[in-house]
Amino acid sequence: MPEADLPLPLSEKQVTSIVESTARINLWEGAIRSGKTVASLLRWLGYVADPPRGGQLVVAGRTRESIGRNLFGPLTDPTVFGPLAKQVHYTAGAPTADVLGRTVHVLGANDAKAEAKLRGMTCSGAYVDEVTVLPESFFRQLLGRMSVRGSRLFGTTNPDNPSHWLRRDFLTRADALNLASWRFRLHDNPHLDPDYIASLEAEFTGLWHRRFVQGEWVVAEGAVYDMFDTDRHVVSELPPLDRVVGVGVDYGTSNPFAALMLALTRDGRLVVTREYRHDPKTARRQNTDTDFTRALAAWIGDEEPRWFAVDPSAASFKLELHRAGFKSVADANNRVLDGIRLVSSLLSRGLLLVHESCTGLLNEIPGYAWDDAKAAKGEDVPIKANDHSCDALRYVVTTTQPVWRPHLREEVADRAAA
Repeated sequence: MPEADLPLPLSEKQVTSIVESTARINLWEGAIRSGKTVASLLRWLGYVADPPRGGQLVVAGRTRESIGRNLFGPLTDPTVFGPLAKQVHYTAGAPTADVLGRTVHVLGANDAKAEAKLRGMTCSGAYVDEVTVLPESFFRQLLGRMSVRGSRLFGTTNPDNPSHWLRRDFLTRADALNLASWRFRLHDNPHLDPDYIASLEAEFTGLWHRRFVQGEWVVAEGAVYDMFDTDRHVVSELPPLDRVVGVGVDYGTSNPFAALMLALTRDGRLVVTREYRHDPKTARRQNTDTDFTRALAAWIGDEEPRWFAVDPSAASFKLELHRAGFKSVADANNRVLDGIRLVSSLLSRGLLLVHESCTGLLNEIPGYAWDDAKAAKGEDVPIKANDHSCDALRYVVTTTQPVWRPHLREEVADRAAA
């Protein structure tokens, strides 16, 4: 498929990866926005144009929604793929797509049960989006289904823990497995605006910078929020507020119960304005759902939070909130790493502040650390101890993102990064 058909010329690394991706397993790994997705998708289009006979073509990702966004979004965009985009047709959420006149099956794989979707299939080719977020059992089952002579798998991934199964069992055994891979760094994409590169380098710090900017497989170790600085992030007086966007609640009866209120400032930042916390050990009393509901009503007062992002496991408490007339009570977004990454980004850019009265949160943040035992198994998991306010923070920031995201001011982020 000629490069001339594309609106933008390919980088040397992209061209090399497309030409050399003739192994049974072909993986593009590395930094975000580094050009690996465009290169891998162009290679996939070339493969779909002339696949081996006798099998089915498959595209897989965490969910069909993410596949539609990450893959079919670019594939159907003429500013990215030029006239080729007119030959790709996909309806969001549909089980199949039409790519260059061929039927491609679209499979979401968000848990270990997903591998059952592959049973009975004979695959002649597959494209996998963000391999590390898929269950290992699904990936292995997919490879096992690729029995057609000449079948190939193409996939992308950001780096993860160096003990992750993809690196441990596949990338480090490339020669034995007929596997080829290419590592991309942020600066390998010649079409990115220098200001955009600078903003990403400022946004991601520590672990996230090494993975998503430098493209390294590094272990999560030390403090989760290693960029947190009391002098920079803690305020004694609240800045002028625009609105209260939500309350995050980490529910506990025998463990501490923590609630945090998040507001948007007039200058386009977020601030945790206040905290409610009940520790049954220090209070020497366990509260009921009714007790907590009354306490929250008094704590909120005249404020009108847009959302109550509540611990998804607290079913009885959410029911009690509904009965008491609380509006917009929702299960909090509990994707831990995504939440930590978002909070880290906001802290790094100086866009998230905490009022000094939130002592529970301020006491927890310095000790909120990665679990070394889990890291040795290839899992990025914080230590589950003294993390109740940290969980409430993650809940409210991630769940209310559609409310506050449009109002963050880039000039504020730029000043913070400088």
